[in-house]
Amino acid sequence: MPEVTIKIRAEVGLHARPAATLVDMAKEFECDIRVSHEGNQANAKSILQVLSLGAEKGDEITIATEGDDAEAALERLTELVNQGFELHTNAAGDERDDRL
Repeated sequence: MPEVTIKIRAEVGLHARPAATLVDMAKEFECDIRVSHEGNQANAKSILQVLSLGAEKGDEITIATEGDDAEAALERLTELVNQGFELHTNAAGDERDDRL
């Protein structure tokens, strides 16, 4: 199961809009995706579970993936978090601006 630990850079942390962006991207992949923060774990495809983690700017989260497209999912989600949830390209190649 590939995983990465990464620091939240978005000013508002993993609050509503960044969490929704993460969940939307996670749903583009078939693999299982889990996000962990301070001992709590969430299904990355569930907005309520991701929000319940309460991760703030500067906190570290761990993203773990398992399944056929796990490596691709981990790469894309890592890029999204590193960019502060601002701009990403979805699986269809469409760009979306999520500046906070």
